[in-house]
Amino acid sequence: MKRIRRKFTPKEKVNILRLHIFEKKSILDLCNEYGIHPTVLYRWKKQLFDLGEEAFRRNHPKSIIAKQKLQKTLTKNKKEEDSRKWMLELIQGKYDHSHLMPVFLKYLQLSELQMLIDCIKNRPLRYRNRAVFVLAHLKGIPVPAISRFLFIPRQTVHLWVQVYKNRGCTDFLNPPYLPEYRKCKDKKYIDAVFAIIHAPPKTYGINRTSWRQSDVQTVMKKEGISISKQYIGKIIKDAGYQYRKAKKVLTSIDPDYHEKLKKITGILSRLGPMEKFFSIDEFGPFAVKIQGGTSLVKRGHAKVVPKYQKSKGSLILTGALELSTNQMIHFYSEKKNTMEMIKLLNLLLNKYPNEDCLYLSWDAGSWHASKELYERIDEVNTFKRGRPRVELAPLPASAQFLNVIESVFSGMARAVIHNSDYTSVEECKRAIDLHFKERNVHFRKNPKRAGNKIWGKERVTPEFNVGNNCKDPRYSR
Repeated sequence: MKRIRRKFTPKEKVNILRLHIFEKKSILDLCNEYGIHPTVLYRWKKQLFDLGEEAFRRNHPKSIIAKQKLQKTLTKNKKEEDSRKWMLELIQGKYDHSHLMPVFLKYLQLSELQMLIDCIKNRPLRYRNRAVFVLAHLKGIPVPAISRFLFIPRQTVHLWVQVYKNRGCTDFLNPPYLPEYRKCKDKKYIDAVFAIIHAPPKTYGINRTSWRQSDVQTVMKKEGISISKQYIGKIIKDAGYQYRKAKKVLTSIDPDYHEKLKKITGILSRLGPMEKFFSIDEFGPFAVKIQGGTSLVKRGHAKVVPKYQKSKGSLILTGALELSTNQMIHFYSEKKNTMEMIKLLNLLLNKYPNEDCLYLSWDAGSWHASKELYERIDEVNTFKRGRPRVELAPLPASAQFLNVIESVFSGMARAVIHNSDYTSVEECKRAIDLHFKERNVHFRKNPKRAGNKIWGKERVTPEFNVGNNCKDPRYSR
C-alpha cells in the first residue's frame, strides 16, 4: 500500500525541533511519533540553524535567491540609470566648474578640469568621449556602464583606463597617434607595397600570374612588415589603381598601319564618278545544319539545338561590296585560294568594263597577296584593251574589323543563316542569293547612305571609317 506523505508547516517543523533541542527528546522517538525519516529531521535542523524560520517557508531557497537577485538587479539598474543621467547631463553642459570641482578636486588640477570641460563642449566626438570617460571613471562609474553609454567596446575602455593611469590627463586627451597617422599614409609601407606588386608573383615563389592582397600581405610579413589587407587595398586605391578585368580590343599590329589607312581614306575622299572601290572578303566555310540564334518562343519554353549533328554540306561565300553604290557581288567557292581571287577579279572586270579604275581592298590573307594574283593585275594594267585599271588598297594586317564587307556578311548571317534549318546546300544558297538580290534592289532604288537602316540587319554603316568595327564575332565566320 502506498504510503501517504505528510506535510508540515514551518511552525510545526520548528515545534518538533524544539522538543528535540530543549526537551531532549531523541531523534528516534520524534521520528516514530510524527512518522518522519531521521534524515529529514536532520535536514530541518541544519536549515533552522542556517536560515532560521524562513528556511521552512514554501520554496524558500528559490524565493530568497530570486528576491536577492531581483533586488541586486534593481539596485544595479538604478545605479546605472543614475550614472547615465549624470553623464548625459555632463555632455549637455549642465555641470560647470562649481559643480564638478568639489567632486574631482582630489583627482584633478583646476587646469585639467577646465580642459576636460572644454573638450566636452567644443571639441570633436573622439575627444569628447575621452573627456567624459575620464570624469566618469574618476567618479567611480563601472567600465561596462561607460562602454554602453559611449557605444565603445569594453576592451577599448579598459585600454583607456591603463593609458590614463600611465600618461595622465593631458597626454590621454591629446595622444600623438590621433592626428591621422595610419599605415596607408606612411611612405615606408607605400613603397614596400609597390616594390612588391611591380614584380610578378612568381618572383616571390607564388604560383600565380596576378597579385592578390593576401599574397602581398604574406610577402610583406616575410620581410618583417606587418600591415592589414584593408590598408594594402587603401594604398593601391589611393595611388589610382583598381582591379579591372582585361578587355579584348581590336588592334592592328601592322607597323605601316597609319600609312595604309591614310592611303585608303585618301582614295575614298577623291573617288571619281568613273571609279569604284570594292571591299573584298570570304564568308565561311560554314556547315549547313540546324543553327541556333534568337527566335520568338512561348514563355516557359526554350528552343533547343543539337550540339552534335550531321552536316548537310558546307559553303564558302566570296564577295565584293562596292562602297559608293552599296552593291554586292558574290559567288560560291570550294576553297579560299588565289584562283578564287583571280575569278573575282575577272568577274568585276566584266561587270564594270567602262570604269576608269577599280580599287580592291582586302585583309592580309596569304591568298590576297600571292604572286599569281599580282601577275594577273599587272597583266590587266599592261594590256588594258578597253578595261579599267586595277589598283590595290590592302588593309593593315590584323585589321579585319575595318573590312566593310564584314558588316554586310554579319547582316546576312543574322537574316538567313542563324536560326535556320535548310534541308540542303542548294536551299541555303537560294536564301543567300535572294537576300543579296533584294539588298541590291533596295540600294539601287535608294542610292543614299543607309546608316543604321540597312535592312535592319547590318550592325554598323557599311562605309569605311576608322572608328567602325565591321566584323561582328557573333555572326561573322
